[in-house]
Amino acid sequence: MADTPRISAHSIPPPEATERMRAQAVASYEANHEDVHRVLLLYSGGLDTSVMLKWIQDEYEAEVVTLTVNLGQPGEDYHVVEEKAKRLGAVETYVVDAREEFALEFIAPAIRANAIYGLAYPLFTALGRPLIAKLAVEYARKSGCDTIAHGCTGKGNDQVRIEATVATLAPELKLIAPVRSWAMGRDEEIAYAREHGIPVKGGVESAPYSIDDNLWGRSSEGKWIEDLSHAPEDDVFQLVTRPEEAPDEPEIVTLDFDRGVPVALNGEQLGLVELLERTAELGMKHGVGIVDHIEDRIVGLKVRDIYEVPAAAIILPAHAELEKLVGTIHQNQFKPQLDRQWAYLVYAGLWWEPLRSNLDAYMDSVNEWVTGRIGLKLYKGSARVVTRESPHAVYDAQLATFAESGGLFSQQASPGFIELWSLQSRMAWRLRNE
Repeated sequence: MADTPRISAHSIPPPEATERMRAQAVASYEANHEDVHRVLLLYSGGLDTSVMLKWIQDEYEAEVVTLTVNLGQPGEDYHVVEEKAKRLGAVETYVVDAREEFALEFIAPAIRANAIYGLAYPLFTALGRPLIAKLAVEYARKSGCDTIAHGCTGKGNDQVRIEATVATLAPELKLIAPVRSWAMGRDEEIAYAREHGIPVKGGVESAPYSIDDNLWGRSSEGKWIEDLSHAPEDDVFQLVTRPEEAPDEPEIVTLDFDRGVPVALNGEQLGLVELLERTAELGMKHGVGIVDHIEDRIVGLKVRDIYEVPAAAIILPAHAELEKLVGTIHQNQFKPQLDRQWAYLVYAGLWWEPLRSNLDAYMDSVNEWVTGRIGLKLYKGSARVVTRESPHAVYDAQLATFAESGGLFSQQASPGFIELWSLQSRMAWRLRNE
């Protein structure tokens, strides 16, 4: 639920450094040290947030309420996470299953907008953060908290997404970001955890990567990934089968869409959460959805990320192809410009920007006609569209043939069209070349 810190530090800050940290609040929504009494901590159960849970109690002498949000992270035992929070001193703990809301209110709009940032990133983390922050506001108010704490670093985009959401929805609440302030590196955090008897899930002492995942994808950072000359190592791929080890036989899958949202997989009607999960399973099996990406962060850094996005790598191309089938040439040339703007706003942490709602209205209007079935061939890392059908297709099989056509179009009209269509271009060429 939070960025893993990468800032190198040699020791836990001494008391005088802590005092200096207290005086560094810049934004109006940041908490002054003396005003922090009851904190809602976004809690994943991992190293960062477990250390934070203990540290906030000691540093601020504050009560801590934890909120853990299920967005479809695979293999997570939320009962274990909640019990760990209680053992570490949380006065209240909440675990919220937000998969349905995430799928319907965040992923579905992203599908309608063909949402990709930087030609490769389907925004799974960027889509999840405003929902997590919205829930943090709701549960902070419910539990009487004055402050929200998150585990983001100062290097990532997530700090922007979470803090912009809280500042927008709840200006009366304040924020603290201990990882950004304390500058503990991973080794120092582990030492702090050991010193204070904090159990850390998953053997983090030896885990080489910082992971974030949900229904729509998984990211890995750290270790060799930051070395651009280093090719991906096999141990980073925990979801998707390496393409060279995928089945030797291709598999055809079909996706049915209703007004731009997938509703059936291989002819079986499914709720969106289950459809995303089952589509991801097919993609994982066939090595689909591995992305090795150089990304321009909004904080000014250029970083490398390894993504595993099997569901997105199948659904987004299918949707784009169906949308192209039912749209006119003018719609198909114009909408990608708005798609890019939509994706940028979400990536940049501006989910609540009114322009996104404006864009959603256009996306909904276009997708009113995006109904039909797309067939894709999955084979060793690729998902290729092979069949298309829609009752709203702007397509006539007879007109598409070389045979003489009638009705809507006469081939005999072509010469006159060509003469007029090329008139200005021909005139300009002659003026510049004769």
